Amino acid sequence: MWERRNQALAPRRVFLRRVGRNLLAAIVVVAVSLSIGMLGYHHYARLGWADAYVNAAMILSGMGPLATPQTLDAKLFAGTYALYCGLLVVFLAGVLLAPFAHRLLHRFHLDREQHATPRAGATSAPRKQD
Repeated sequence: MWERRNQALAPRRVFLRRVGRNLLAAIVVVAVSLSIGMLGYHHYARLGWADAYVNAAMILSGMGPLATPQTLDAKLFAGTYALYCGLLVVFLAGVLLAPFAHRLLHRFHLDREQHATPRAGATSAPRKQD
């Protein structure tokens, strides 16, 4: 999917396509997660759709709920959804940063190979690739 260590750096349009694909995947995951939160708050906490949306969005963004859950089911859902959203933020940060990190590390590796000098006594025979 992505270039290997011995390949050249991907062109800018390929890189931007990767960023766009990861951004689209993140948007879809956020939309599905927000929908799950809305359904849960609507069903378990008996909130209207607007209140369910704002509570799910606040939890998903890390801000915290607006309405305090009253029933045991609502409290269990809210706690579980909050844990899920906390892990989701870390996961999505990785998904969104992966193309940038890969490009940076790949560029660093290419620069290092270009500036490497052969060691004394080293032969010019090509190395075997693992």
